[in-house]
Amino acid sequence: MSRVLIIGAGGVASVGFAKCCQNHKVFTHICLASRTKAKCDALKERWQNKTSAEITTVQIDASDKAQLIALMREFKPDVCMHLGLPYHNLIIMEACVACKVPYLDTATYEPEDTEDPEWLALYEKRCQETNMVSLMDYADHQWTYMEKFKQAGITGLLGAGFDPGVTSVFSAYALKHYFDQIETIDILDCNGGDHGYPFATNFNTELNLREVSAPADFWEEGKWISVPPVTEKVEYDFAGVGKKDMYLMHHEEVESLAKNIPGIKRIRFYMTFGQSYLTHMKCLENVGMLSTVPVMFEGREITPIQFLKFLMPEPSTLGPRTVGKTNIGCIFTGYKDGKKRTIYIYNICDHQESYQEVGSQAISYTTGVPAMIAAALICTKEWDRPGVYNLEELDPDKFMEMLNEWGLPWVVEENPVMVPDVVNRQ
Repeated sequence: MSRVLIIGAGGVASVGFAKCCQNHKVFTHICLASRTKAKCDALKERWQNKTSAEITTVQIDASDKAQLIALMREFKPDVCMHLGLPYHNLIIMEACVACKVPYLDTATYEPEDTEDPEWLALYEKRCQETNMVSLMDYADHQWTYMEKFKQAGITGLLGAGFDPGVTSVFSAYALKHYFDQIETIDILDCNGGDHGYPFATNFNTELNLREVSAPADFWEEGKWISVPPVTEKVEYDFAGVGKKDMYLMHHEEVESLAKNIPGIKRIRFYMTFGQSYLTHMKCLENVGMLSTVPVMFEGREITPIQFLKFLMPEPSTLGPRTVGKTNIGCIFTGYKDGKKRTIYIYNICDHQESYQEVGSQAISYTTGVPAMIAAALICTKEWDRPGVYNLEELDPDKFMEMLNEWGLPWVVEENPVMVPDVVNRQ
């Protein structure tokens, strides 16, 4: 019998909330909190007759530490699932430390304002010292909370979605059961869905465009290597989807896996995109619409990328019209009992099946389900470990069992087709 506080009411939060309602044997009390209470109320109305859990909804500003602390002290959650914007990760972590509430999120912290002097100083220092040029990293921000969480006696789980999250658990599972030594990991994220719009994003528009338009960092032989954004293209034939073009990108689990998988030699992350998406994105970038720097427009200050987000289709509305499947997983190479081995662990998720079950397309589904599983493992004490951790640092077996139980079954394929080496290096 556990009490869960869910912060957020967008696509991922709606799935995480729905899955907590379904898992009412663990989550007996659910508080759904968002800046827009009407969204929370709509979700409550949809699910309250399908669960025995007691549901509460509240309005909250997740950037206000005092509000967060007051809510936690009133509701007394056993875990806080932060399923909103990663801009708020640090302040919610601070509130959790103050109230001694376990914490999880689905994406690493990044700044809303990339011109913030304090963040910019850390960013420039990191770029000079490591050659890692991504806007997001764990080392300078969320990993620094390790001692605070230990002293508070609470668990903090970072990146408890699919990628990062499930891909991290796949890595731990592969190392535990299939390898004595993993040498390389290629993480492949394929969305074969079609929503029918000329241009739209399947998760938060602002975060998606910032991520895709950034240089691609990957890890090789103990150092970061960077290539220009969307320049390394590889065609891959995905089970359940077919042939798709995928592009090398930076993603946060590359940083954590490089730290936590002993002796790893190379880690890369690829995501699929159609040419129409990339053409639209490049045009918008060329005219300044992806900028995070505020500008004056008709007497008021606006941030171009936030205005673009306002104009584009809301990702949470794409469910009814999105068809097709996703295929996300990891290709591992390494050694077992002195012999070379290659395996591919992946999940296939259907957009329309996800929508029929919880009212969201598969991108939100594949992120919200793992978040619920991670929260349940905290509450049942399977993952009760004071400190701040990425998911590959914890025992993977129960999580992998629950993926099959809660809608994300996985496949292990021996000797898959490999991804070619990168050649366009800086």
